[in-house]
Amino acid sequence: MADYDEGTQGSGCPVSKSSATRALLGRTNRDWWPDALPTEILHQGGVSPDPMGADFDYAKAFNAIDYAALKADLTALMTDSKAWWPADYGHYGPFMIRMAWHAAGTYRTGDGRGGASSGQQRFAPLNSWPDNGNLDKARRLLWPIKQKYGAGISWADLFILAGNIAIESMGGPVFGFGGGRKDVYEPERDTYWGAEELWVDQGVETRIQPDKGLDLETPLAAIQMGLIYVNPEGRGGNMDPLQSAHDMKMTFERMAMNHEETVALTAGGHAFGKAHGAKPADSFGGAPESGGLHLQGLGWLTDAEEIGKGHITTSGIEGAWVPNPTKWTGDYFRLLFKYDYEIVTSPAGARQWQPVNPDPEDMAPDARDPNKRVPTMMTTADMALKVDPEFRAISERFRDDQAALDDAFARAWFKLTHRDMGPKVRYLGPDVPAEDLIWQDPVPAGTTPSDAAVAEFKARVLASGLTVGQLVKTAWASASTYRKSDHRGGANGARIALSPQKDWAVNEPQKLAVVLSKLEELRGSLSLADAIILAGSVGIEKAAGDAGFAVTVPFLGGRGDATQDWTDIDSFAPLEPKADGFRNYLATRHSVKTEELLLDRAHLLGLSGPELVVLIGGLRVLGANHDDKPEGAFTSRPGQLTTDFFVNLLDNETFWELIDESSDEEFVGYARDGRAEKWRATRTDLIFGSNSQLRATAEVYAERGHEAKFVADFVKAWVKVMNADRFDVTAKPLSSNRAS
Repeated sequence: MADYDEGTQGSGCPVSKSSATRALLGRTNRDWWPDALPTEILHQGGVSPDPMGADFDYAKAFNAIDYAALKADLTALMTDSKAWWPADYGHYGPFMIRMAWHAAGTYRTGDGRGGASSGQQRFAPLNSWPDNGNLDKARRLLWPIKQKYGAGISWADLFILAGNIAIESMGGPVFGFGGGRKDVYEPERDTYWGAEELWVDQGVETRIQPDKGLDLETPLAAIQMGLIYVNPEGRGGNMDPLQSAHDMKMTFERMAMNHEETVALTAGGHAFGKAHGAKPADSFGGAPESGGLHLQGLGWLTDAEEIGKGHITTSGIEGAWVPNPTKWTGDYFRLLFKYDYEIVTSPAGARQWQPVNPDPEDMAPDARDPNKRVPTMMTTADMALKVDPEFRAISERFRDDQAALDDAFARAWFKLTHRDMGPKVRYLGPDVPAEDLIWQDPVPAGTTPSDAAVAEFKARVLASGLTVGQLVKTAWASASTYRKSDHRGGANGARIALSPQKDWAVNEPQKLAVVLSKLEELRGSLSLADAIILAGSVGIEKAAGDAGFAVTVPFLGGRGDATQDWTDIDSFAPLEPKADGFRNYLATRHSVKTEELLLDRAHLLGLSGPELVVLIGGLRVLGANHDDKPEGAFTSRPGQLTTDFFVNLLDNETFWELIDESSDEEFVGYARDGRAEKWRATRTDLIFGSNSQLRATAEVYAERGHEAKFVADFVKAWVKVMNADRFDVTAKPLSSNRAS
């Protein structure tokens, strides 16, 4: 889940009552473009904007195309320069690499959102970010190929495959490609990109300002609104390579890259093409989302005559990094260390670094006139690889070992472009690498237990002395780590028994260890992962039975058990919840309301509003609260699957008061006739009576006659969470990681 931490308030400083609390999603597309056509009114009431329909099987369509022919068409495109948008050096390869990089580079580990897996670069705000300037033309160049292959290749897959083919066509190393990214047909409205009211090219301040106690807020990764990573001119335009190195390390780490991968990607990406700053940026028109109808979705142009003159200004920095911008070589590091560099100003007014007295053979061709040679350049981010001691050591090793650079770049590029796809079983196509990688969170194949083994285990659990609360809480802790944004987490693998998850505060480590130890003793031939989920089912069946309802919770066995050696502890750390409303857990105050964090967590689990409501009501009465706290347990019969949470919350005979004005988190409910204390509650409890939409659903489950419906709905929602990560067995088409 996203922590939405107090980074903007200073390191470790909780948000006080007087601090401004922001909205969960920050500024929306409607804030940026108030005159945009409100197409969302067509998709109210659960209406999908997907023209392909719910029955469309993208995996089947992808596997049916002539994949070799598609790759051949993409290869031919790279050197088929179009008059309406000519290619630098006669090769679109660098352009396509940038497009693919910027499609994938929005991914961040904090909440798993961003990335390339739904083709969001087609929509606002990403299609109009300053850092994505002129990538609208790259996508238009791909349109004839997309049109030809139709449903067989999604835009999301095509962006990444085009980047791979671009690298290969210029002699660069590629590790592999996995398809399976299904397109969506509307902008993401569930991603927090920042709270700033200006883009980076409009003077917005950097998010990292140590002198003001400002750090990069979780889950954000880019240091300024509208950037993918860092400002190439340096933090806030400050040409200090050491500051830039600090920012690069932080942002790339938040995008799942270690420092070696950061160096390899920077050098590999800058081995191709050029930056564009031939004219001042203020001489061009607006971004695609604000363009006139006659521009047909294109942006950053002054008028129709600008089409055909090529890439004039994007970043504002002008020039190529290497003398052979369309060929994979070791020239990037060779030039970086061969020359001293001085600060110069581009024609667009950006500051950049230029080699002092470069040799003629180390100059680059002019992008439009191959007979003209111009100096190469470096950005402040490039200079960071030379100045920062850690980056320099890695860079020198790559300079002296081309094979090491080849391998590191190929692997890092593959990780960049596939990090948000989830487990390897979701990959499609003949170019999927055979090698398993630790960042793919590999889980050994499991074995589906027999009916007899399931029945025997359930009987042992019932006789074990483990409570309903223990069983339900452990299963929930295991499965609810799943997030649909990048398909990480979940119950498969039983990583709740491994570091770091077994030690997370939300999981109550000492109590968890007792339950896991008992399940290990009881599980027999079952995997621990299956045992945890099946034991949770036992708890729910008992709780329902004690409430008067005989139910069998559907169980999908066959999970495997992961190993500690194949669990990347650092990579899993961002999945740790600092707030989990389902367990009424809040580690510290955040910069958004606690109830909004609950909605965010429910969204990452792929839950609907009714599913959220029914799960909260059930988990509260089953005893799933963190540390068995009484807040929200509105029942006199804990451990039974009843509607008591809803009935007692919506009771008109209870009035609520805030316990502590300074925290605004905990409440006490009194009887109206005598002020006797009845219940305790948190914000995440009371929101189900306060918010009109959530209350409308809660009322359904509080009504007489809906007790059986509540049990059935709870079981269905529970099973959905327990099986959310079962891509290894589900036969349904691969779904996008984005909600429509």
